[in-house]
Amino acid sequence: MPEPFDFAQKIALVAGGTGGLGGLIAAELRARGCIVTTVSRSHSSDTAHISADLRSPEAISAVINTIVERHGALDIVINAMGVVAFGPLDATSIDTIEELFLTNTFAHIFLMKEALKCARQGSVLVGISGVIAEQNLPGMSVYGSSKAAVRSFNEALTREARRSGVRVIDARPPHTETGLSSRAIAGDPPKMPVGLDPMKVAQRIVQAIADGETDLPSTSFSDGLIAN
Repeated sequence: MPEPFDFAQKIALVAGGTGGLGGLIAAELRARGCIVTTVSRSHSSDTAHISADLRSPEAISAVINTIVERHGALDIVINAMGVVAFGPLDATSIDTIEELFLTNTFAHIFLMKEALKCARQGSVLVGISGVIAEQNLPGMSVYGSSKAAVRSFNEALTREARRSGVRVIDARPPHTETGLSSRAIAGDPPKMPVGLDPMKVAQRIVQAIADGETDLPSTSFSDGLIAN
């Protein structure tokens, strides 16, 4: 059994940390004793927030360098950023396709590549690919593909990072009530059943860090496995 993860004074970065899920993850990490920096394109008066466009590798490098200069380390990186689009492929523009992959896939790869440069033994990197990465759906083919690519990347990164003592977690929560579908960059969302409570999903992801887990399939977010 792995040793329990000690959150006290650990330095964490939450990308997409002002979003419906990212903000809750950041709050949960702080509640456990972490020093958290949130990053997103949104502006905030919070001094622990950095406004940056993480679709740019240069911006990612600058953000991580800033965190390491401020705190001397980076122990946890969680990527909770993402965009969604709906509609059949023949109605999906090239710009939308490019934006889905740039934000969901390329930015994730850029972020993890840069994080590995300063991740020390015992650090944890988390990517949220989502249930769509397990089974893609019509009307979401490009979005689903961008997230499936994240899952595949995380699977390989888990093995690569293990050599340096760095743990990677791929989280695939089912539909969660974060409001993301209402902010689609294209198309209209289909009618979906009520999703999971984002607070419980945030708690489950952070608990996975605590428990030494490396994979969070959609089934691990069932009611019986999510802390109340």
